[in-house]
Amino acid sequence: MSDKYQETSQNHEDILRKFDKESDYRVLSGFSAKIVAAIAIAFSVFHLYTAVCGVLDAMIQRSIHLSFGLCLIFLLYPARKEWPRNKVHPVDVVFAILGATAPMYIIIFYQDLVLRAGTVTTMDYVIGLIAILLVLEAARRVVGWPIVTIASLFILYALFGRQIPGQLAHRGIALPSLVGHLFYTTEGIFGIPIGVSSTFIFLFILFGAFLEKTGMGEFFIDLANAVAGWASGGPAKVAVLSSGLMGTVSGSSVANVVGTGSFTIPMMKRLGYKPEFAGAVEATASTGGQLMPPIMGAAAFLMSEFTQIPYVKIIGAAVIPALLYYFGAWTGIHLEAKRLGLKGLNKDELPKIKTILLERGHLMLPLVAIIYLLVKGFSPMKAALFAIISSIVASLLRKNTRISLADIINGLEQGARSALGVIAATACAGIIIGVVTQTGLGLKMGSTLVGLAKGNLLLTLFFTMITSIILGMGVPTTANYVITSTIAAPALLMMNVPVLAAHMFVFYFGIIADITPPVALAAFAGAGIAKANPLKTGLEASKLAIAAFLVPYIFVYSPSMLLIDVTAFGIIQIIITSIIGIIGVGSAVAGYLITDESFVERIIFFIGGILLVTPGLITDLAGLVLLILGYIMQQRKISKHVVKGSEN
Repeated sequence: MSDKYQETSQNHEDILRKFDKESDYRVLSGFSAKIVAAIAIAFSVFHLYTAVCGVLDAMIQRSIHLSFGLCLIFLLYPARKEWPRNKVHPVDVVFAILGATAPMYIIIFYQDLVLRAGTVTTMDYVIGLIAILLVLEAARRVVGWPIVTIASLFILYALFGRQIPGQLAHRGIALPSLVGHLFYTTEGIFGIPIGVSSTFIFLFILFGAFLEKTGMGEFFIDLANAVAGWASGGPAKVAVLSSGLMGTVSGSSVANVVGTGSFTIPMMKRLGYKPEFAGAVEATASTGGQLMPPIMGAAAFLMSEFTQIPYVKIIGAAVIPALLYYFGAWTGIHLEAKRLGLKGLNKDELPKIKTILLERGHLMLPLVAIIYLLVKGFSPMKAALFAIISSIVASLLRKNTRISLADIINGLEQGARSALGVIAATACAGIIIGVVTQTGLGLKMGSTLVGLAKGNLLLTLFFTMITSIILGMGVPTTANYVITSTIAAPALLMMNVPVLAAHMFVFYFGIIADITPPVALAAFAGAGIAKANPLKTGLEASKLAIAAFLVPYIFVYSPSMLLIDVTAFGIIQIIITSIIGIIGVGSAVAGYLITDESFVERIIFFIGGILLVTPGLITDLAGLVLLILGYIMQQRKISKHVVKGSEN
C-alpha cells in the first residue's frame, strides 16, 4: 500500500512539473541546499524588515527584490531539461552571480544615476542589456515560453516600429534608449508590477507558506468533505468547496488542481463520474480560486495599483462575481450527478463539522484577522505582516497544529521560493508595460478593437474577451493580468466602461484561459491525474465554467454587481436574477434539469438564462417566462413517462 501511495504521489509531482513550470525546480542536498536556504531565508527576512521598519526608496527596494529573485531562480531552475535536478550546473552558478549583481548596479551607483537623470552611459547600457536578457531567461525557466515570446515581440515592436504598416506603426526606439527606459526607470522592469511584488505580494505569499505549515490545506479539504461529501455527487462538490477555500490563499491554478485534485479526482471517479468530467470539475474549481478574494492570485494588489482603487474595494467588488462563478460550477456538477443518479458518500465515512471546527477551527483566525485589518484601513503590507504573526500564534493554540521553530524557518524559505514565479513574471511583464508606455501601443490596440467592433459595446466586449483569452494562455495570474489590462482593457475604457469593470472583465477572461482549449493548463493537469483525454477535459471544464463567460458581461452592463453606485434593492435583484439565469444556462449545457432535455428545451433554457443574466426588467421577465415554459415542458414529459409506466 505504501509503495502504491508513493507511486501515485510521484505521478502527481510529475504532472505538476509538466504543467507548472514553477514546480520544476532542483531538489538539492548538502552544501548547495544550505546556500539556497540561507539566501531564501535572508530574502524573507529582508521583506519582514521593510514591512516593520518601512519600505526603502522604490528603485532600491525593487532592485534588492529582483537581485534576490534572479539569484535564486538561476540556482533552483536549470537552463535545460536534461540537466540534473540534484546539483547546480556551473553555468547556472555564473547566471546566479550575474542575476544578483546586475540589479545591485542600480544600488551601488544610485546617486550617479539620479544625477544623470536619464542619460545612459556605455556601462549603464551594457549592464541594462544584460539585466533585460537575464529577466527574459529567468521568466523562460520559471514561467515558460508564452510570456517570454510576448515580451520579445514587444521589444521587436519597439525597435522596428517604422517598418510596421497601418495604425500600429510608430517612429521606432533606439536600443540604448529602450534599455535606459526599461531598466533605469520605474516604467519598465522596475515598474508597478514588481513594485507590488516587492511589497504586498511577497508578504501574502509568505503568509500562505505559514498557513500551509499549520495544516490549513488539510483543514479545508476535511471541512469541505464534512459540508458537502454526503450530497449528490459529493466528491465533486467537495472539490468545488476545497478549491475555492484554497484559492483564497493560493496563487496557481495548476498547483491547486494537483494539490486538491490528488484527493478529489480519484473519489469522483470511484463514485461514477467519467474521468474527463472529474478532471474538469477540479480544473474549474481550482481556476476559480484565482478569482476568489482576498488574494485573487495576487492580481488584486496589482489591480489596486493600476486603477488607484483601494485594495479593500477591489476585493469587495470581486466577491459576488466569484460566488456566482462557483455557483455556476456547483449547478453543473449537481445536475450531472442527478442525471447519472450519483449519490454522495456515506456520512459514517465523513468527518464531523463540529469535531473539525473544535480541533482546527482556530486555523481560520489569521484569515479573519487579515480581512478585519483590511476593512479597518490597515495597509495590505501591515495586514499581511500581522496575519503572518497571527498564523504562528494561532497554530500554538492546540498541540495538534503547533508549529516548531524549524517549521518557521522552513516557512521563511518556502515563502521566498514560492515568490520566484511572481518575481520573474512581474519583471518580464514590466518589459511589456515599458514598451507600451513608450510607444502608446495600449491606446492603439484599444482603438483597433473599438474600430473592429464599429463602436458597438457588445462586439467590443466580445473581441476583448477573445484577446484576453489568447493573451492569458499559459501565463500565470499576475503576469496574465498585467498583459490583459495593458493591451485589452483600453478598448473598454474607450467605450466608457467603468475602470474597475473594464479591468475585472479582462482579468476574468485572462484567468479562464487556464481551462479554455487549446492551451488549458489547469484542465490538462486535471486530465493527467484523472488519466483522461486532455482536450475533452478542457471542453468539459469550459462548460462547467459557463458562469465565468457570462458574469463579466453582467458586471459591465450592470456595474452595481461590483458594488459600483449600488443600492440594496438593485444588488438583490441582480443576484437573484443572475442565480436563476445561471441555473437556466447550466441546465441547457448539462442537458438536464429534472429530466433529460430535448434540443428545443435546451434552447429555451439557454435563451431564458441569458435573458435573466442580462440586466433589465423586460429581459428578466422574458427570461423568467421562458424558464417557466421549459420547466412545464419537463414536468409534462415526466408525467407522460409515469402514465406510460403505469399502463405497462
